[in-house]
Amino acid sequence: MYKLRDEATATKILSKIKAMDVDYRFMHVCGTHQDTMVRFGLDTMLKEVGVEIKQGPGCPVCVTTSKEIADAITLARSGVTVCAFGDMMRVPTTIGTLNDAKADGCDVRIVYSIEDAVRMAGEQEKDLVFVSVGFETTAPSTAVPLQKELPENFSIYSCHRICPPILEAIFTMGETKVQGLIDPGHVAVVTGYSIFEPLAKEWNMPQVIAGFEPLDMLMSAYMLCKQIKEGRAEVENEYTRLVKPEGNLKARKLIDDVFVPVDREWRGFPVIKKSALALKDKYAMHDANKVHEDILANTPEVEAEAKGCKCGDVLRGLIDSEQCPMFGTACKPMRPMGPCMVSQEGSCNIAFRFSGKRP
Repeated sequence: MYKLRDEATATKILSKIKAMDVDYRFMHVCGTHQDTMVRFGLDTMLKEVGVEIKQGPGCPVCVTTSKEIADAITLARSGVTVCAFGDMMRVPTTIGTLNDAKADGCDVRIVYSIEDAVRMAGEQEKDLVFVSVGFETTAPSTAVPLQKELPENFSIYSCHRICPPILEAIFTMGETKVQGLIDPGHVAVVTGYSIFEPLAKEWNMPQVIAGFEPLDMLMSAYMLCKQIKEGRAEVENEYTRLVKPEGNLKARKLIDDVFVPVDREWRGFPVIKKSALALKDKYAMHDANKVHEDILANTPEVEAEAKGCKCGDVLRGLIDSEQCPMFGTACKPMRPMGPCMVSQEGSCNIAFRFSGKRP
């Protein structure tokens, strides 16, 4: 367990929450928030003063479906160069992983940015596909190269997701009962406040946009408790040092210029309307779904989860990672059965590393 740098302030915030005499359950949708919560023992501290915080579908790699991973594997096994971030390489499907395809001789490469993939495409003749993942935070960086001249052999397989529709889906499904939301600060840096406001109005849901330091998380929990006690349901900004009401206008314009919202499944969820980002028709020559339509039509059917894996339940906030029967036994970071144990932002990986609750 890591030590808090400012224990006095943390103690003061916790004592203020305790004085409210609360019994609340909140949810956040950010892997970095979960890392901070568990790394510093904030989850235990908050439970002691009446606040439980569940992790929702905030890990980009985790919410990417097995079908999308299988599409990338199929492209690689069909002779296309596939570039992806490191966490994507180890996500298991019933037809293997991207690492398995690489081990079999396919041209699969880890990159640190889309610029790496564009450069690699310019250095070869055969087709190259970049598998892009992430929420509104990373979508602008994917959009930037499309504003420039690209190699003809370069295309993007977009797995980008949008934050508000998945939150709406959680409330509509009604499985997880929460009294407040801790909104992801990095998303709000791009989007501003407005995307979260309909949730406050339609669902009477108090929300706080939070930063990523331990005191950010504790202060956000306090602000949510205060809202509820005062009978308010608003979007408040704890992360004032970076988040502005209008967000980043240049980044928002990049998303609007390049992408269009589309319906798509999420891991653990059914099809959610307008919840993902696809390239607009004017970029069809760099859209892997269209450039390689014939190849992708041959992607084998895959199971949504490995048998016994409960990643979907974890992402919906129905169970904690430690409640999955495979946690720490059949499923470990070096031998993951699901993406929540693969990704550094996955709840299971974080729990295994920091919680001290390994079997």
